Amino acid sequence: MKSKIKLFLRILLGAFLVYAGTGHLTWLRTEFLAQVPKWQPFDPDFVVVASGVVEILLGLSFLFLTRYKAQVGVVGGLFFIAIFPGNINQYVYQIDAFGLNTDKARLIRLFFQPVLVAWSLWCTGGWDYLKAQWRRRGT
Repeated sequence: MKSKIKLFLRILLGAFLVYAGTGHLTWLRTEFLAQVPKWQPFDPDFVVVASGVVEILLGLSFLFLTRYKAQVGVVGGLFFIAIFPGNINQYVYQIDAFGLNTDKARLIRLFFQPVLVAWSLWCTGGWDYLKAQWRRRGT
């Protein structure tokens, strides 16, 4: 049963990433532009397009690279950590996007990023993969 839940959650996360990545490139582009931190050195539109492409590829990897699902889960977790500054930027600068038009809503959203990291690692076996890698390094 646990493996079926993990499979379902991995497919759901993969589909979500493909959907969000496609949104980066099309109908949600303006919303994603609002999240690009002002301090980062790249053109904001490039950041949105590049992160959208990465999200699509990552989502497809969750769906189809089953042989490497643990590694994909680790990369997914790292991706969610890497994009977290965008969520912080939206909160700090009080930017309305994705229906988050209050400080409270933007703050609550910040707490969902660690959930995405954990989801990515748990549903793929990424936790176990990381633990095994850590043990190998220690011996």
